[in-house]
Amino acid sequence: MRTERWAIHMHKEYFKFSCAHFLIFPDGSKERLHGHNYYVDAKIEGQLTDKGIVIDFTQVKPVIRELCDSLDEYWLVPGEHSGLTVEPHDDGHTEICYRECRYLVPSDEIIVLPINNTSAENLAAWIGRELVKRIGERFGKSQIQRLELAVSEASGQWGVYHYSESD
Repeated sequence: MRTERWAIHMHKEYFKFSCAHFLIFPDGSKERLHGHNYYVDAKIEGQLTDKGIVIDFTQVKPVIRELCDSLDEYWLVPGEHSGLTVEPHDDGHTEICYRECRYLVPSDEIIVLPINNTSAENLAAWIGRELVKRIGERFGKSQIQRLELAVSEASGQWGVYHYSESD
């Protein structure tokens, strides 16, 4: 039996964002607050339309760029980690506490994401889910059957998220 699949694959220099984070390890220890230059790579699979395309590159690229830009130059905080607290104050600052570490930061310099850790895998999942959602909202029923979205935090290191309509 022959199976055919089609995809578009995008890796652009401008699919990047720079941000601060710290990873919390399984034993409860954490990294020091530090930054990365993250890069995003996306592969979208689907059936060919009657125009011979899976999905128009010109529709997808701006959405990926928008997602990257929305994270750029912020401190990314995992809002669903059970041991980490995020407490906004009335003075425009937010206190972030994890174990013995307390940080007071301007509220407009952080993004609290609905993830339990700021790993490359979780960032890939958040961006991938948002990409599927936003494409659907903007362009109606999407041709996306499968998505592979990868986030690199360093050369040769990728966290990868897979989405499938049929699985």
